[in-house]
Order: sequence, then structure tokens, then C-alpha cells
Amino acid sequence: MVNRRSVLTSTAAGAALASLPLASIAQAKKDTLVLAMALEPSPGLDPTGGAAQSISEITLYNVFETLTKINEDGSVSPLLAESWEISPDLKTYTFRLRKGVKFHNGEPFNANAVKFSFERAGAENSINKDKRKFAAFARVAAIDEHTVVILTTQLDPNFLFGLATGPAVIVEPKSAETNATKPVGTGPYVLDVWNKGSSVVLSKWDGYRNAPAIRLKKVTFRFISDTAAQAAAVLSGDVDLFPRIATRVVPQFKTNPKFQVLIGNSQGKTILTINNKKKPLDDVRVRRAILAAIDRKAVVEGAADGYGSPIGSHYVRGLPGFIDTTGINPFNIEKAKALLAEAGVKTPLNLSLKLPPPAYARQGGEVIAAQLAKIGIIAKIENVEWAQWLSGPFGKGDFDLTIVLHVEPFDLGNYANPAYYWGYNNPKFNELHDKINNAPRADERAKLLGQAQQMLANDAVNGFLFQPQLPTIANKRLKGVWKDMPTFVNDLSAIYWS
Repeated sequence: MVNRRSVLTSTAAGAALASLPLASIAQAKKDTLVLAMALEPSPGLDPTGGAAQSISEITLYNVFETLTKINEDGSVSPLLAESWEISPDLKTYTFRLRKGVKFHNGEPFNANAVKFSFERAGAENSINKDKRKFAAFARVAAIDEHTVVILTTQLDPNFLFGLATGPAVIVEPKSAETNATKPVGTGPYVLDVWNKGSSVVLSKWDGYRNAPAIRLKKVTFRFISDTAAQAAAVLSGDVDLFPRIATRVVPQFKTNPKFQVLIGNSQGKTILTINNKKKPLDDVRVRRAILAAIDRKAVVEGAADGYGSPIGSHYVRGLPGFIDTTGINPFNIEKAKALLAEAGVKTPLNLSLKLPPPAYARQGGEVIAAQLAKIGIIAKIENVEWAQWLSGPFGKGDFDLTIVLHVEPFDLGNYANPAYYWGYNNPKFNELHDKINNAPRADERAKLLGQAQQMLANDAVNGFLFQPQLPTIANKRLKGVWKDMPTFVNDLSAIYWS
């Protein structure tokens, strides 16, 4: 028996559809997106108030904007600054700001907002992770409403790149202190809702200066740390895009025509961080023993399923001045045992190995623990959540060993900061780093960078493991998705459905 109501309903729907112009039907493309991440931002959504890159993965270029912008190829282009001039001594930057820009709360973007943002970032009570960089600004001057001059105390060829990162976002003075939970920026999206432990939803802001060019109206960021759950969410269609997905799940997508698999380069460094302040890890011989016990190629296979290349220092291929330092602390079990004996360490030596949620850490931790056991070091694995890792190992130095991916391309300066969580304090390195920052010529700077890499490797500051290749799984119809990742962001303004 035919259901007459169904026939009538279908007929009516068909008639309605037929009455629409063909152009309207063709243009009715999807305008929402579900994007997944392994880590939830912590402690909030303000990239000037936390060290976690996951904050910028949601908010940078989407909610908050910067004077400059990093592109997929690593180049830097204008964003809130339309143009700039650099003085002959490379220490004074004059920025011409974009006009007609407003913050989400209606306040104007101008030179005073830039001055406020940078002075706040470098203030004595600042919790900005790049506080030292901003504190080194000799002066930030608002010349007029749309002109800002920044005087620096040292040379920095990566200055414009640094101004395009999360710590350098421009904030609105009246709302700055509540940005962690109620972010106010100049970007194309505003916070809709943050479902703690589950998702963040951003909605397109109609007041954006170039709103018609923004094609996604609503974007949901879901947080999925479990490897199997990551694959299941993408396969089911619950997630449209998963940048930096766990490497272990990639093979099942390679032959599936519904998806695109992008294997990108990064400037990140996956390291076994060693607490240089704790005994016996404060002895360079013990740290060298740890490095000699590690087979980096096996770690790349175990932690990243082969998606990466071994490194010997905190610097990677593709950056100016890179040298290969993997031969300084080669895999050598007998040498590792001899170094421990020379340092007077009695085995078994018990150490904690605290692992945050990402697959590279959990998988890599198992491999490294097995390798260290062969020289009498018992690495007791403790799996911790991301917020616990940020407050414990990173915040308080509460660890012996830990594994983490440092994503910033130009972050050697952290080794010149004795207060940084790994506790390295070498006046000779600090002096060398100052020379790097003030080297006027590129060739001289490259030579000094090589010396810095060698010094960190010889001091065995950390277990330098590998430079990762990062996979992204996306719906086949998505366009504008980054393959390479000079920095970890998700620029929603460039993404659209075909």
C-alpha cells in the first residue's frame, strides 16, 4: 500500500526545490566544520596567558590577530599591520596599522592597543611565555592612531615571525584580563561556547572587516586524545578535519577515497626532557649515558611509526644554520653503562617518566623505558593529563624525565633561561646566545648557531629525539587545509568546502 502522505510530501519538496534558481542550489555549500585536536587548551583561551600551543591552535588568527601572519610556507605577511619599515641598524620597526578594524566588543583597534598589548606582555607581573622577549623591547611608541614604533635592544632576524605567534596577539585593554574565558579579539570568529572536556565552538563574527570572505559560519573543535577514538571519529564522519592526528591510524585512510591524507613537514622537536636540576641528572655523564642508551631510529618507529627523522640537538633541518649533530651522542649501550659507572651511579637507578596524552609521548615512552632498562635505569612511567603536565613538569619542574614536542621553530632562547622547566644553566651558552642575537651578518649568525647546537649536544641537556612529520586527515571536499606546519595553527579563514 502506497503511503499517500509520503508521496505528497516528496512531491511538495521536489516542487519547492524546482522553484529555486539552479545557481542558488549550486552555491548552497556546507558552511560548518568539525575539527579535532588531541589536546584541550589549558588553562584558558588566552594565548598570552599560557604556554600550551593548543590555545593558539584554536584562537590564533581566528579569534585573536597579530601584526604579522605566518603562512604555510613559513613566510610572513601583513595582518593587522599593513606594512612596516626596518631601520638600517635592524633595531627599530615602524608599523603602519590597518584602518577601520574593531574588536569584538566594539572598541577600536589602534596604536594604543598595540602599545598596551606589548607592554603588558613584558611587564613584571606578566605570565606571557615570551615575557623575556617583550621585556627586551626598549620602547613601544604610539606615534599616531595608526603608527607604532618598536625599538629593540638586540638584533633578531626572526622578529617579524615572532610577532605572528600566539604570545604576540593584540588584546583590547578593557577586556584583556578576562580573555581566558571570554576572549575578545579582532579576528573573524567569536567564542560561542566552551564545553569543558569536550569541545569549543566558534561562530563567524559578522562585524569582521572582511566578513564576506569567511565561508565557515560555525566551527566546532573537539578534543580526542585516544588514538582509536581519533580514527573512529573521522571514519564515522563525526569529524571533518584532524590536523596532527596520531600517526598509528594513518594507514587505514590512505586508500579510502573519502579522505585526503596530508603528510607535512614541521619545525618541531620531539625531546626526552631531562631535569638538569635533579641529582644525578645534574651530572653531564649521566645525561650522556641516557642519550647513548637511546636508539633514535627505533624511537621514531615506535613513537611516530616512522614519520620523522632523528635529531641531535634542539634545532632541525630547514632552519638557517642547521648542522647534523646526531653523531655527538650516538647509540652505544656499552658506552652508556661505562658513563654511569664513571659518574658513580649505582644501578638500578629509579627515575620518573611522566607522559602527557599525545600518542608520540605515550608510544615513545614505552620504547625509551625499555631502552633505558638495558643500562639499569628503571624509568617508571606515569601517564598524566595535559593540564597536569602543564602545572607539574612544566610549571613546577616536578619530573625526572618527560617527553614533549616543542613546536616553536626559533626557541633556542629557552636554553638561555635558567628558570625554564628543564633547568639548564650554562653562562657560556648564554653568552653565545647573545652573540647570535646580535650577529649582523647571516653567515656569522649561521656559524654561531652551529656552535650553539654543538654545545647543547655536548652538554646532553635533553634527549633530542626526532623532527616529526605530521599527518592531517581531511574530508576529500575540504580546501585550504595546511599540509606543512611552520607553526601549529588552524587558520579557519582559508578553509572552505568544495
